[in-house]
Amino acid sequence: MGVGGTSGGRDTVLVTGASVGLGLAIARELLRRTDHRLVLTARASSLDRFAAEGITEGERILLRPLDVMDADQRVAVVEEVEARFGGVDALVNNAGISYRSVLEHAEASEVLDQMGINFLGPMELCRLVLPAMREKRRGRIVNVSSVSGMMAMPTMGLYTASKFALEGATESLWYEVRPFGVSVSLVQPGFIRSDGFTKVRLTPMSQHATDDRMDAYHPHYGFMAPFIEKLMTTTPTTSEKVARTVVKVLGQRHPKLRVPASWDAKFFYYLRRLLPRRLYHEVLYRMLPGVSTWGRMPRSLRPPPPE
Repeated sequence: MGVGGTSGGRDTVLVTGASVGLGLAIARELLRRTDHRLVLTARASSLDRFAAEGITEGERILLRPLDVMDADQRVAVVEEVEARFGGVDALVNNAGISYRSVLEHAEASEVLDQMGINFLGPMELCRLVLPAMREKRRGRIVNVSSVSGMMAMPTMGLYTASKFALEGATESLWYEVRPFGVSVSLVQPGFIRSDGFTKVRLTPMSQHATDDRMDAYHPHYGFMAPFIEKLMTTTPTTSEKVARTVVKVLGQRHPKLRVPASWDAKFFYYLRRLLPRRLYHEVLYRMLPGVSTWGRMPRSLRPPPPE
């Protein structure tokens, strides 16, 4: 069975960020559930992880270096697939990073890094694979978004902005390429049980504020970091569960544009739809950990009153 439920020859699926976490789970699920050819990509420094996971090149597996922000590598991978197999039949944009920073602590270079990897890179890959898809009048693009693509969270503004951008562009793309037989979907996981919180990047200013109790934003980081860590270590949602959703979407004839892929993503999807906007934001604000202390200096650090 081909991509999108079609019959016929073996299809070619390109997956970014496939050496760890959700990307690796997607690769394993595709190997287990389909007979597609897989082009599994990762940064050059991470390619050895495939062998450690028992994944090696063979008749249906290509392993290629791909930094999604490297234009030459993007072109090289897509051109090789076109030359060998006639093009990418399905693209899974999974690679991504996350910064922890309030917006005041993020400079332009960090904003561009976050937006580049999570938004610009995926859009460039879409641009490269679409001509062949349009010519064949079939194809599938799955962009891995997040619950952060539908709701914002303090200290995660850069990540949220990148996912909001991905959501908006993907929705536009859905309209643009549907007449050519190309289907586009957003898979939206919430928190996934993993050690991903240890890989979150901090800006120099957010690192300083995390360490400095006198910083005005110290409580934001002090409460949000362990809160997110707890959610990521206790959630029942696993990478394997989300991967099954991705592979299911790849196989559907008429997939939805947005596919919540975890219980919390579904919860916030319906909460946002059902509650009046003002009440929605007020409810979420009051749910934030330690929010009553935000903006206040700890009593022990306050200067003594004047005599």
